[in-house]
Amino acid sequence: MSAPDNRRRRWPRTSWGMLVWLTAIWVLLWGDITLANTIAGLGVALLVTSVAPLPAAPFDGRFRPWGVVRLAARFAWDVVVASTQISVMVLRRREPHGAVIRVRLRGHSDSYLTTTAGMTSLVPGSIVVEAHRLTGTLYIHIFDVDLAGGLDQAHRTVLEQEERILRAFASRDQLIDAGYVPGSSPRAGRVASTAAPREEAR
Repeated sequence: MSAPDNRRRRWPRTSWGMLVWLTAIWVLLWGDITLANTIAGLGVALLVTSVAPLPAAPFDGRFRPWGVVRLAARFAWDVVVASTQISVMVLRRREPHGAVIRVRLRGHSDSYLTTTAGMTSLVPGSIVVEAHRLTGTLYIHIFDVDLAGGLDQAHRTVLEQEERILRAFASRDQLIDAGYVPGSSPRAGRVASTAAPREEAR
């Protein structure tokens, strides 16, 4: 079979994993988990990846089912808790005290930096305002410092999110490079010689 025939028969023009991810993002952005919304999200994902397909990027990580479960469960919990806290704050008409923190991520992959930035922004009360690809640094606006548990806790929260992403999808070498002992759970620990990055606020 010729190459053109292969290109014509290859549909969708991306992996099903990517389609599921884009559909999930669509549903989360709308904030309404319904069958119609899910079908619409899948349709948009198919349209986008067909009209403007992403360049092929080999996945050199490792899929860890338990790590993925931990990542999804904690993300859902964070969204519910943050939404509740902000709702209560608004009802009490308490003025928020925001801040912008700088977080230097531990991983060295554009994919995980993007995923960390996206999942951080999807949790109410925090949004990534700038990302530096070369240094692996995120600048994140915190809606209210007290709700976030303080600047130090806000910083740790982002790094813990990144760790869950890495432990769900990163390869053994990528985990070690980020300073983590390989494994799907944070209980595996960190490499002792790796120093924790510092956090700054402005």
